[in-house]
Amino acid sequence: MSVIHVSGITKVYRQYKRFPGLLGSLRSLVTRKYVEEVAVRNISFSIKEGEAVGYLGPNGAGKSTMIKMMTGILVPTSGELKVLGSTPHKARRQNSQHIGVVFGQRSQLWWDLPVQDSFDLHKHIYKLSESTYKANVNYYTELLSLSSFIEKPVRQLSLGQRMRVEIAMALLHEPKILFLDEPTIGLDVVAKEQIRQFLKTINREKKVSIILTTHDMKDIEEICHRMIVVSKGNMVYDGSVENLRKKLGDQRKVIIYFREEPGSIELPELKLIEDEGLRKAYLFEQKDRTVFDCVSQIAAKYSVEDASIESVDIDSVIRKLYKKLEEEQAN
Repeated sequence: MSVIHVSGITKVYRQYKRFPGLLGSLRSLVTRKYVEEVAVRNISFSIKEGEAVGYLGPNGAGKSTMIKMMTGILVPTSGELKVLGSTPHKARRQNSQHIGVVFGQRSQLWWDLPVQDSFDLHKHIYKLSESTYKANVNYYTELLSLSSFIEKPVRQLSLGQRMRVEIAMALLHEPKILFLDEPTIGLDVVAKEQIRQFLKTINREKKVSIILTTHDMKDIEEICHRMIVVSKGNMVYDGSVENLRKKLGDQRKVIIYFREEPGSIELPELKLIEDEGLRKAYLFEQKDRTVFDCVSQIAAKYSVEDASIESVDIDSVIRKLYKKLEEEQAN
């Protein structure tokens, strides 16, 4: 069952163009000119119940615009968009009962009130029963370790604590879909990992569909089973990380520990990417031979103590995708 259906969605922003100088200002009084900018261009996809989907792209690719259209904040210029069977901007009040939204840089908490008071207000806004409210507050307080600061004013919380509270509050009314726009931005490693583990848990246990925009590729690898990549408003990929790796060529990271310095190793399949003395890391690009053939050839010629083979991280995969797109656009 699809909880979100997007078909041919386009969003065009119309910006008023000002003319420079005094004469330009006078001209602007009688002449109106506009510049149109396409933020989202003819995008289509569907998201099923319980899916966790990463929505990726560089700055200005249209990620936040798409999230705002799916939540009903913005109206598409053209195309069809359905969330839980309704058109978001026409059914904002109805849909708000079934979606949760967290924007990384915009808080929905009351700054000077204790966290508990913000939770209580959320209960009244969404008309939650006492039993449902208490059960959910207890569940998220335990899962996100909120008990030590739930009575503190929001202004006294660290960024990591505040983000955990934001996510908990977005889920108190038991939404079917959770929209997250850069939820781990600015957080330290420990806070990021705690939020990732939590999101994986609620996706698995409560079957909450998650749509996540982020620049942190680790978020995608750990939370999302599927990713949609956009560039300059266009969709350029929709699928799994593994399939994207295959599509761009099978790369591996080969780490070799030498007993003595080997000097320069000339193999066309290997590119040196890290040099830490006797520990060297190479990027292997699949060509006519397997990675094991290359490692075996090195071990036969040089004094090798140990070796390991890893998949390249998703950052490298995405960078390769963007580089390929730039080359295609240049041609």
